[in-house]
Amino acid sequence: MRDAASYIMKLPKAEHSAPEWLAAMEALILVAGSGGPTMLARIGVMRALNRGRVPEFTESKGHHWGRRKLKRDQ
Repeated sequence: MRDAASYIMKLPKAEHSAPEWLAAMEALILVAGSGGPTMLARIGVMRALNRGRVPEFTESKGHHWGRRKLKRDQ
């Protein structure tokens, strides 16, 4: 958590005041101050790091298991 806090403090002022980073800082303070869930802080930091990135979804390749093969069908 200390590494995440030092990373956030080194950000430029314009990026530091982005809503995603503000939410991440709030989550870090919640975890550090009152022992809240650490996963909350992790999710906040990961969302802030990946802000502006659009997830790319590719076409599905279908099922990998195919039709079930039984002993009697061989």
